Amino acid sequence: MTSQQEEIATLGGGCFWCVEAVFDLLDGVNDAVSGYMGGHMANPTYSRVCDGDTGHAEVVQVRFDPAQISYREILEVFFTIHDPTTLNRQGNDVGTQYRSVIFYHSPEQQATAQALLAELHERKLWPNPLVTEVSPAPEFYPAEDYHQEYFAHNGRQPYCQMVVAPKVTKFRKQFAQRLK
Repeated sequence: MTSQQEEIATLGGGCFWCVEAVFDLLDGVNDAVSGYMGGHMANPTYSRVCDGDTGHAEVVQVRFDPAQISYREILEVFFTIHDPTTLNRQGNDVGTQYRSVIFYHSPEQQATAQALLAELHERKLWPNPLVTEVSPAPEFYPAEDYHQEYFAHNGRQPYCQMVVAPKVTKFRKQFAQRLK
């Protein structure tokens, strides 16, 4: 449940370990939970999602205080930590589970996401077109416990060092004033 002082944003930008690691550090974020959304089976598991046959995206559900950070600011961070121009891929992670997606929870979130995408398209920040999907939020399935706070617990693991850490470093530099 969310309180009146809390909203939810659900975002998929490749591996959920990367996205969660950044949002865990962002001021105004109360919680970031890795999970699955947008597929066609109930209670998916990591292995089934990785097989690519469930239709789910790896996502992070971000609970935030809109008095401290806006939904638009959440999305602005999201667009700096992943490549929104690669269809069903982030780096070496390939498959529909790694798609760039914003699952909106209200008409206001939908409008904000679509407006920001239009602005980003006009600004031509990337050489290729944006492929980020904007869809209504279906049921969220939290990932298995070992995926939660993965970077915090496994920061020395090679994937974390090569993939997650550079995104966290970029975020820290670009949003230093927004760190917890």
